[in-house]
Amino acid sequence: MTSQPRIRYRLRRAFSHFTQPISAWVISLLCVVLVSASEPLIPALLKPLLDKGFAQTDFPVWQVPIALIGLFGLRGIGVFLSQVAVAKATNQGLVKLRLQMFARMQNADLVLFKNQSASALGNTLVFEVQNGALLMVSSVMSLVRDSLTLIALVAYLLYLNWQLSLIVALLFPAVAWLMKIMSKRLYQITRDTQTATDELAYVVEENALAYREIRLHQAQSMQVGRFQKLAQKLQRLAMKTSIASSGITPMTQILSAIALSGVISVALLQSHQTGMTVGGFAAFVTAMLMLVAPIKHLSEITGPLTRGLAALERGFELIENTPTETGGSYTSEKARGQIVFEDISVRYQDDLPWALQHINLKIEPGETVALVGSSGSGKTTLANVLIRFVEATQGKARLDGVAVQDWNLLSLRQQFALVSQNVVVLNDSLAANVALGQTPDEQRVVACLKAAHLSDYLATLPQHIHTLVGHNASTMSGGQRQRLAIARALYKDAPVLILDEATSALDNESERLVQDALQSLQKNRTTLVIAHRLTTIEKADRIIVMEHGRIVEQGTHQQLLQAQGAYAAMFKLSQSTGVAPSQ
Repeated sequence: MTSQPRIRYRLRRAFSHFTQPISAWVISLLCVVLVSASEPLIPALLKPLLDKGFAQTDFPVWQVPIALIGLFGLRGIGVFLSQVAVAKATNQGLVKLRLQMFARMQNADLVLFKNQSASALGNTLVFEVQNGALLMVSSVMSLVRDSLTLIALVAYLLYLNWQLSLIVALLFPAVAWLMKIMSKRLYQITRDTQTATDELAYVVEENALAYREIRLHQAQSMQVGRFQKLAQKLQRLAMKTSIASSGITPMTQILSAIALSGVISVALLQSHQTGMTVGGFAAFVTAMLMLVAPIKHLSEITGPLTRGLAALERGFELIENTPTETGGSYTSEKARGQIVFEDISVRYQDDLPWALQHINLKIEPGETVALVGSSGSGKTTLANVLIRFVEATQGKARLDGVAVQDWNLLSLRQQFALVSQNVVVLNDSLAANVALGQTPDEQRVVACLKAAHLSDYLATLPQHIHTLVGHNASTMSGGQRQRLAIARALYKDAPVLILDEATSALDNESERLVQDALQSLQKNRTTLVIAHRLTTIEKADRIIVMEHGRIVEQGTHQQLLQAQGAYAAMFKLSQSTGVAPSQ
């Protein structure tokens, strides 16, 4: 298959998603045939009207309005039913396609989110497939309708005068050649336009998320420059599209004018030999002029059809070319919580240093282990290996003696509750955010919120736990969002807890209260605590000190202080400055 797949293959592949319901397409096709077949009746009415209506006084004039109103009324009903039926099939197919794309995004390999921005994925899933579906289906329907209209009109022209019809037939290969040339040109421009649109949308997304930093560093003018540069690139591509599309129409009209002048000239010559009537000539010329509209539509169909297919193919690529996460078959309703790291090493790219190097560590069920070290020492990476957000380059991580790769992914992640320093809150009710992934139980939700010390916040909500918290909970403070994540972990009640700076955004009083709640939660559970603030992990069963992806020390708080090593230096620094060593 070439870089630009054949149009028939691309069209068949895309249209296969919009074939249901069959009844809608049957109704639409019947109506299109009816409307197209009635097209020659309009010039056919002119012939008796001109030949007889103006020559005879007894011509039944009353039949003219009845015929015209009946004809156009029938055509109007056919157009209405056809459009409604096509809209039903298009929207039903669009929902099906979006669901397939969204489902693939939910179980896609995590490399997808590294290679594509959130704005690009959102643009493809929401806007591009909708525009693509509408453009493709409307183009296909126009292709069918205008092709049938051409056939009906050409058949009528052949019936009237086959010699003149041969002149008209010369139009078709010329228009087909135009469509082929423009299709190649528009395909590449459309792909470039999609890429440029993604880049522009990403700049908008960045600036919407980082508005504080941009204003703080007075970077508005620089960002406007970035946006302007990409907007002008998109403008140039839009102009190329417009020029390529607009050039088809005048060229088609010139070809039509050449054919029309030839027909009139030959018809005038024939009138002296064959005795062609005024009505017959008017009917022929009218039918021929009516050919211009479907020919024009067919010549212009390349642009929207190419854009529609290119947009839909972005969605197909997401479904067909995105690898899914793979897991094993081992499942457990509730793990015991034993964790073993066997010679774990992680490297994100070949040209980057090792994030983890030869980590060997065993954590018993119910044990609380703290990971400490400066930023970039590999603490979060080690935790992510457990839940397979990061794949180990070498070595094995095991849960209850089973390698994490051999666990069923859903079952594996069911065993972990995570509270990280970056809290994501969905635009849903407070209850749905606490019970994320489960059906909310109101009593449990309220109990978890109280345990996370969100009672005061809960009392301010107009619809209690059913209040929508808004996009990323913009009305909540940083500390409240972090406590919401703690409530979420409490609700999940998983056998293994991962606390990644779980109290970093809390004031001293809230931190004390939440620490009490967390200590209660940690009973009989394996807990992995990632911490910069050393005062929060003094009671841990074991503290693992990491530097440059390696374990350099481990022991209890008192043991490490007595060893006078890296941990003791970090603790002394934090005591004297009040600042976490990594900061």
